Amino acid sequence: MSLMSNQLWRKFLVWIHCFIFLSAIKPLFGSQERHFKWEVEYMFWAPDCIERPVLAINGQFPAPTIRARPGDTMVIELTNKLQTDGVAIHWHGMRQHGTPWADGASSVTQCPIQPGETFVYRFKVDKPGTFAYHGHYGLQRTDGLYGFLIVDVAEGEKEPFHYDGEFNLLLTDWWHRPAYEQQIMLSVKPFRWVGEPQTLLINGRGQYNCTLAPGYANSNSSYPPCNFKGHEQCAPTILNVLPNKTYRIRVFSTTGLGSENLMIANHTMTVVEADGNYVEPFTVDNLGVNTGESYSVLITTDQNPKENYWVSVGVIQRAFIIPAGLTILNYLPNSAWKRPTSQPPRHPKWNDFEYHKNFTKSIFALKGTPKPPRKAHRRIVLLNTENYVDGYTKWAVNNVSLVPPGTPYLGAIKYGIKHAFDQRPPPENFPSDYDIMKPAPNQNGTFGNGVYVLDFNTTVDLILQNANTVDPNVSGSHPWHLHGNDFWVLGYGEGKFSEKEVKKFNLKNPPLRNTAMVFSYGWTALRFVADNPGVWAFHCHLEHHLLMGMAVVLSVGVDRLPELPPEGLACGLTAKLLMRRNHA
Repeated sequence: MSLMSNQLWRKFLVWIHCFIFLSAIKPLFGSQERHFKWEVEYMFWAPDCIERPVLAINGQFPAPTIRARPGDTMVIELTNKLQTDGVAIHWHGMRQHGTPWADGASSVTQCPIQPGETFVYRFKVDKPGTFAYHGHYGLQRTDGLYGFLIVDVAEGEKEPFHYDGEFNLLLTDWWHRPAYEQQIMLSVKPFRWVGEPQTLLINGRGQYNCTLAPGYANSNSSYPPCNFKGHEQCAPTILNVLPNKTYRIRVFSTTGLGSENLMIANHTMTVVEADGNYVEPFTVDNLGVNTGESYSVLITTDQNPKENYWVSVGVIQRAFIIPAGLTILNYLPNSAWKRPTSQPPRHPKWNDFEYHKNFTKSIFALKGTPKPPRKAHRRIVLLNTENYVDGYTKWAVNNVSLVPPGTPYLGAIKYGIKHAFDQRPPPENFPSDYDIMKPAPNQNGTFGNGVYVLDFNTTVDLILQNANTVDPNVSGSHPWHLHGNDFWVLGYGEGKFSEKEVKKFNLKNPPLRNTAMVFSYGWTALRFVADNPGVWAFHCHLEHHLLMGMAVVLSVGVDRLPELPPEGLACGLTAKLLMRRNHA
């Protein structure tokens, strides 16, 4: 071989090696397809040292944490290994642009996945933040079907804050009574209350029959001390830290009924993110977290390095008389089982509503966050009510308790199957003489499954109005979650919403959220742009209230969608449509 040929051959080999190398590292710098193959099934587990059936994914409880970057395509093959129940998983906070059928809301965007069947969720991640996924069929979230979905910033980009390490805290309330029994209790007449949860779990672990903090009044001090070796299913997940570092703690609440409050003894927390959106940093001693909300907080480990410190979770907004959930912030090289020498921190009283309101009102969008349109094209006022319907106790909106149809809304609307659900539009307001401070003179409501049809690309205000329940002097708080969209929280108020409140809306720096609280006897004003084609659930994120009908459905530009994947339509009238097409 000539010298020239030899040189050309070497250049060719170098080029080939460079091509192979660049092909191998390309996924590290660009968007990826991230594949997961999951099986959902029950297993026996003891999250709080008491064994009961829990829902697990691939044998894990809580379900696996998954991570992605903006632009990535998530492909999750979900197989239902349950014996008799359907299943669906909602990707909480994912906006599902172009893929509303992957939202995971049973009866809204898809049929429940039947036992033995597999459904493929395929969607793109569009922004960084702290998100989660959870069951969206019946009360399956209450049985433990949930996990974190963390979206890191794109390769080469930076967060607007610095940290040296990171932890995830998944908070929930836990019943020993399984979800199917609770569902029956809530669905019969006369209504049977499910009772208080027994335990608060941190990352799927809590202690019911022993205590990590013996002798302290705000722990379950009547029980003996826990003597864990570390491998027990209910042993706490210790948070190991180095002194003089900054840590990001990502928090998501998947509680069924309660709102929770997070405290770290001797440490303050700086809030920097809410529901996947950056906020103006502010510092707190304790963090109020409603179900369906996520936060990122920064802590600095600048305390006495010879000590460990309590991480404590308590209940707010409801009168649950249960001990705080506890784990330990372990300053290395201290032993992970070195108990703190001080008592666990004391949380705000459960009924300190002013504290919780003030915290919520302290959240403002980080400078540079998109601002809302100045005016809305449409306003829908949603009165949160408790009603009796045909002898059943139900939660409702404008006295209508939602009963999802047997055919998913998305397929029915896309293919014009008008008799699949009630075509009459739901009420957009409530009578002006309605007294929200007292039980309604007529406490009877109705069942319904109508849809609010929104014109594409219009600006819509959703006004959440709270009111008295069927019992005197009772008005519970409700955290509302919107699928497929973020909204701006324009304001909160006391009493009945009126037109004069519009002038007080915050149009300068309202936070972008996907979940917002409406407080007792008050109102919350939300604004969003209906520019994401699909059918979207908007509902109270208290699991039991959703089951009992506290939800509405919004339809946006469904005619703009392409053909829907048939896998999510194999039930109800869309199943018959598919059969006719297959035989045509």
